[in-house]
Amino acid sequence: MPQISAGIDIAKEVHWITAIDEAGTVLIDHELDNDPAAIAALVDELAALDGAVRVGFDVIGGIAGLAEAMLAASGCTLLHVPGLAVNRARQGTVGGENKSDPRDARTIADQVRTRYDLRVIEPAGEIDIELRLLVGRRRDLVQAQTQRIARMRDLLTGIFPALERALDLTTKGPLHLLTRYVTPAELRRAGAKRIGRHLQASRGGAAICAQALACARAQTIAVPGEAMTATLIRELAQEALATRTRLGEIDRDLKERLARHPDAALIQSLPGMGAILTAELIAEAGNLSRFRSPDALAAAAGIAPVLRQSGKTRFLRRPTGGNKGLKRVFYQAAFCSLASPDSRAFYDRKRREGKRHHQAVIALARRRVNVLWAMLQTHQPFQTGFKNAA
Repeated sequence: MPQISAGIDIAKEVHWITAIDEAGTVLIDHELDNDPAAIAALVDELAALDGAVRVGFDVIGGIAGLAEAMLAASGCTLLHVPGLAVNRARQGTVGGENKSDPRDARTIADQVRTRYDLRVIEPAGEIDIELRLLVGRRRDLVQAQTQRIARMRDLLTGIFPALERALDLTTKGPLHLLTRYVTPAELRRAGAKRIGRHLQASRGGAAICAQALACARAQTIAVPGEAMTATLIRELAQEALATRTRLGEIDRDLKERLARHPDAALIQSLPGMGAILTAELIAEAGNLSRFRSPDALAAAAGIAPVLRQSGKTRFLRRPTGGNKGLKRVFYQAAFCSLASPDSRAFYDRKRREGKRHHQAVIALARRRVNVLWAMLQTHQPFQTGFKNAA
């Protein structure tokens, strides 16, 4: 059957679609509104062509979600053409520095026509999509919380540096204290009893109260702008507590969905892979069966050494590409697994070979990709002695 290769340059409101035949002749080339009626019309247009249709996307999910779902439902084969590949391929053509949606769509179509190593975009299941959305929301909240706490520390240092040094603002008790008492004068006026009642539901409330009062007695001067600064700190502390509550709810939602995911229990059996990292792995990688081998998965994560060879020169270097989120998951899980005897033995061996800490953890992460792949292929949970895993 003849092959029809199509490329869609994805945009928020208006995509561009180009379809070509096996000889490179343009069959379709026009704008595509990001709405059901326009995409349905495109489905009919592609169905009228004589051949099996393969469609390349430079973006997966998000603003491409509707087009992906409708084209997949119509029976088209969907392929991912990474944006970097599109840019490099376009620059290799005449006038390649000129960028436009039609040029990019044609470049995507040419990549689909000439390459057979592109990854197939498989429709995500409901649980996978929910995990991806929850992980994204959790990441946003964590980033905002980090910025919020840094801002609180900066403000508190300006008016009450001793209290800033004494409190761990990543925990609930100190945040609860700052929702009401911030300045030295406020703490001295409240006294131990009122502060204790305010913190009675907080773990370590008595110790926090004692530290705060000791700091308040040591500073008797009021810094200019203290009242407004204290108001802002109280507001930020309330937001931080609300965010902690929301993060706890999201974590419970993630665990509930992981309990229904077919691969989650296997992944979590690997040392270092807790519920949150497992959810992040599934969200970033999707269905791991779309990777041809553990080498392909490691390359996608940017933890596989890259060969550079020219003439007589040949060496391996650290990769600069790859999915940064996926790389972070593998690296953090490898670091967390150092409490496991197998992981510690592998890490120590790499250190004895002269590797620095970061290099040894990356090497461990790369080895664990092989282990994870073997576990998912055999549907067997982790067992000790993984050093011989393929």
